[in-house]
Amino acid sequence: MRFLVDAQLPPGLCAWLQEQGFASEHVTETLGGQTPDAAIVGYAERHGLILVSKDDDFVTRFPERSYRLLWFRCGNITNRALSAWLAERWEAIVSKLEDGESLIEVR
Repeated sequence: MRFLVDAQLPPGLCAWLQEQGFASEHVTETLGGQTPDAAIVGYAERHGLILVSKDDDFVTRFPERSYRLLWFRCGNITNRALSAWLAERWEAIVSKLEDGESLIEVR
């Protein structure tokens, strides 16, 4: 599994994902900071990446998705708190991804 981390999430999330053994890219580094959502979706689709975002636009504007979305519903938290929050949920997330789910809402 390979991940594309959206711009409103910290680049440190890529490092966390890599520590878990997964390749990841950050939108800001790969596509630039002002990339439209449609371009992000297109990039994720073309490269077979799982998009990681807190932005509900990816749920509402692109309901017919051919890409996979990991949708974080954690609000604004520090990097350290994000890592802890994600670590508690990671096993269940990976299980859902392995089962082929295309939209995973993480609360």
